[in-house]
Amino acid sequence: MYAASSREALAGARNELETALRGLSAPSTDAVTVGDELLAVADTVKDNRSLRTALADSASAADSRAKVAETVFNGKVAETTRGVVASAAARDWSSDADLANALQDLGCEALLFAAKSGDRLDTVEEELFRLARIVKGDGALEQALSDRTRSIADRVGLLRTLIAGKVETVTEKLAEHAVGRTDVAPGDAIDELSQSAAASNGRKVAYVTSVGELSAEQRTKLSAKLAEIYDAPVTLHVDIDPELLGGVVVRVGDERIDGSLSGKIATLRRGLR
Repeated sequence: MYAASSREALAGARNELETALRGLSAPSTDAVTVGDELLAVADTVKDNRSLRTALADSASAADSRAKVAETVFNGKVAETTRGVVASAAARDWSSDADLANALQDLGCEALLFAAKSGDRLDTVEEELFRLARIVKGDGALEQALSDRTRSIADRVGLLRTLIAGKVETVTEKLAEHAVGRTDVAPGDAIDELSQSAAASNGRKVAYVTSVGELSAEQRTKLSAKLAEIYDAPVTLHVDIDPELLGGVVVRVGDERIDGSLSGKIATLRRGLR
């Protein structure tokens, strides 16, 4: 979570990024480069304390911080990327860590912008969701991808053996970045990106657990009902769990709707105590 001043700074940086991306001659491809570079810059800033301090030190003038960014990254990233980083550095952040995290968020958003510009955002969202399910469902795989005794390059290499050439370029880059994070488990990090992809399309994500596959008609009816409840289009991500016995369990954000038979039985049991 960002503190108040950092939230304001991030909002301004996002506006700057969106303006820059919309000005690209080929958004669906050039924005991939910008996103990739922003993620690399974020990693550099996180790993270099002196640079992080120089870019976010509120005691220094805004134009001085921007000049540091311009100088350090000149010739190393595209002009658009350098401009976004310089603009972010010129803003007031609550902490230098917030700036580094913001650059990370901006990188992911640039990649999602590229997918949306190429009409591939729905595919990326679905691929990220499925990949998160695969990782979370395989304990040995998730442990290997989160093993801090292995280098990031090694963990990313393992992921590449699983998805290279099988998913969209944006999906691959986002998933690789998620595996490199140290603050969130890989499956959860990929899941977060899937939700971000849905949000980029103005949709909410409903995680549905069902005793069996839902028919097309059931999916349509459930989507429509949830869209009515949340006043926004809803994407369904469905998992199967035979232990539910019947019905479905739906989670949207922090809200959980338990319409399963096992849930009703549990409620009945509690009432009999």
